Amino acid sequence: MLDFPRWKTIGISIILLLGILFSIPSFLPEKTVNNLPSFLQAKVNLGLDLAGGSHLLLEADIADLRKTQLANMEKTVRTAMRGESGPDDDIAIGELSTAGGKISFLVRDLAKLDAARERLFSETRGTQQQMGQRDWNITVIDSTRIVMTPTGAGQAEAVKNAMDTARDIIDKRVNALGTREPTIIREGDDRVVVQVPGLQDPAALKELIGKTARLEFRMVDTNADPNEAAAGRVPVGSEIVPYAVGEGNGAAFEVLRRQVMISGEQLINAQQSYDPQSNQPVVSIRFDSGGSATFAKVTAQNVGKRFAMVLDGKVLSAPSINEPILGGSAQISGSFSVASANALAISLRSGALPVKMTVVEERTVTPELGADSIRKGAIAGIIATVSVLVLMLVVYGRFGVYACVALIFNVFLIIAVMAAFNATLTLPGIAGFVLTIGAAVDANVLINERIREELKRGRRPFQAVELGYTEASRAIFDANVTNVIAASLMFWFGSGPIKGFAVVLTIGIVTSVFTAVTVTRMFVAHWLRTKRPTAINI
Repeated sequence: MLDFPRWKTIGISIILLLGILFSIPSFLPEKTVNNLPSFLQAKVNLGLDLAGGSHLLLEADIADLRKTQLANMEKTVRTAMRGESGPDDDIAIGELSTAGGKISFLVRDLAKLDAARERLFSETRGTQQQMGQRDWNITVIDSTRIVMTPTGAGQAEAVKNAMDTARDIIDKRVNALGTREPTIIREGDDRVVVQVPGLQDPAALKELIGKTARLEFRMVDTNADPNEAAAGRVPVGSEIVPYAVGEGNGAAFEVLRRQVMISGEQLINAQQSYDPQSNQPVVSIRFDSGGSATFAKVTAQNVGKRFAMVLDGKVLSAPSINEPILGGSAQISGSFSVASANALAISLRSGALPVKMTVVEERTVTPELGADSIRKGAIAGIIATVSVLVLMLVVYGRFGVYACVALIFNVFLIIAVMAAFNATLTLPGIAGFVLTIGAAVDANVLINERIREELKRGRRPFQAVELGYTEASRAIFDANVTNVIAASLMFWFGSGPIKGFAVVLTIGIVTSVFTAVTVTRMFVAHWLRTKRPTAINI
């Protein structure tokens, strides 16, 4: 017990000093923290219930997702029917239909029916959720017509993948706002919860994350009769696409070819900028190498014709192609403000949402409510701490003093570790914090009671303390391991507030064991080595 090496004392002291140092920024105002060295700027972030902010519940439009899934497979079918080795390898098909949520087309050459099926089979895949089940069923009816039907397992997997992707994209968009520690989690099969602490403008948040940002460049169908189009009749392979609000210069819609020349998936950058001629806010975009080559080829083949920039199913503009557009850069113009152009650029950079998201619940939490929660939480924490300190001092005397000092160090260490991991403190987190303070001295109670027992048995002070720490430590570690397992399960299976509680509880358990066992042992060892008492009053 008396053998407590100097290196260990120095190491523990450094850890405690660092804990105090790195916990201080969490108590300082934001302006003061910004003036500190960069390595000291980490602090505990406050959650939505403490700092205030915006809460949105988004729901996916599953019907829109299935429509997109059908359109993508239609494009895949057309590509698959074109041979890789040239026109001689093409498989001629009749007009392709997507009625009833199925893809149906006629293979003109009966001899190539099996080849067509093989190509389509290679374009479909098995689902991960149900082994042996594919995402599309391929059948042949009337000898020459192929019908592709999406399976239930395939649609369920498409929803899961789309929601996972949507969550990641929303996370990128929200983080681009520069907010601290947003909470973005899935809820159920088709919903996403978004909580952004400190942001008091839910309308701007809705505009940013609700925008699908599906960008397409499509050719205008010059063969369409305006009168027929006004009556809703357009040539095969084309469709009517309305203009966005405030666009079109008097025109309500354009008749566009269904085939997409180039899509936003091939973008590598999008930035808000200004039109050099009109000085109006625009969005400058740049394509990857494949997109650049495709864009240059299509514009070179269609000089003098018009193409449309379509965003989320609305035409932004439909300019004429005066010359081939080389270099892979383009400019999206419209009735933009600087804020809306910047929001669109963020949406395009982060990628298009694979499914349309609709806001079904919206809440704004004011900072005043959070301030009241912090005040009440602080009062609870102070009362708990003072009560525990007084109890330990009265019951255990000198050993109670050591436990109280260790408890104070424990508070600093918890805050420092949370700041280091950029953790977020929520109202349930405060509950976990207070619970940790109450439970932190459990280890010291076990140790001190065990020392009392050894003294009653007639042990000398040095032996009693040695056995007290050695024997009690086993029970302490066993008990806290079970607590960590419980907290880990809460973190793994829980969400939002439950995770916040589990994080604080886990950190508190680890630091309390360190301070209650190791730190107090260092204090006691130093006292025994210095004073060498012949009796202990505990």
